[in-house]
Amino acid sequence: MRRAVAGVLVVGFVAALAAADAAQRGWLPAPLRLRVPHGHFFAVELALWLLLSWEVVGLVLGLARSVSSAAGKQFEIFSLILLRHSFEEFAHFGEPLVWSEVQPAVGRMLANGFGALLIFVVLGFYYGVQRHLPLTGDARDRERFIASKKAIALVLVAIFTGEAVHSALSGSGHGFFESFYVVLVFADILIVLMSIRYSSAYHVVFRNSGLAVATVLLRLALSAPPYWSAALGLAAALFALGLAVASNRFAPAMAKASCHGVEPRGATD
Repeated sequence: MRRAVAGVLVVGFVAALAAADAAQRGWLPAPLRLRVPHGHFFAVELALWLLLSWEVVGLVLGLARSVSSAAGKQFEIFSLILLRHSFEEFAHFGEPLVWSEVQPAVGRMLANGFGALLIFVVLGFYYGVQRHLPLTGDARDRERFIASKKAIALVLVAIFTGEAVHSALSGSGHGFFESFYVVLVFADILIVLMSIRYSSAYHVVFRNSGLAVATVLLRLALSAPPYWSAALGLAAALFALGLAVASNRFAPAMAKASCHGVEPRGATD
């Protein structure tokens, strides 16, 4: 499947390059020439959009395996979106490039690029501290919870496909990922509520709810101006990392206290 997707990406990229070049040379019919953006960097933008769409499919299907890993996948996609924004700046420039036209966009490109790089670094630490503790000790309950997450993933795939087709037909691809992250927020909340059926432990509910908050921050970052977008995305990644570290450090003690009914020291009725 990955080889097939890679083939589609390559063909789409080369076809977009050829279409942009033909439009510049006036080889395309007038109605079609108006629909093809002028500038070869349009092909890069299209290729990255297709790549991000494939990564979203991986994110949705990954929900059934691990909530924390799926959250990490959200940050991976967001970092790629930041890199895509840098290429989008090029798509608005004419050819050949003129420094006076490029200069206003350099700051935005640096903010998006370094923001993506820092999120990449934070993700390295985030994946490094993951322990993937089971939600419950009951094997049947774990299977039921996984089956529930698979059902949610299938619904998300259907929504993603519908949104992708609508964006392609309407030409409003820029708002596609913003809309899909809104759907992810509701899916994260649903998973939090479903997890309570199998474990009402405070540390489990807190971790899953915290990851939902990180998704909300990413959604806000997608709508924010360039500099704020990178800053909010990095803040969300740091929040998820802190959540993972705190969960690993204190969850075992909280789980033990919950199992044995230990009251906090000094507690009164």
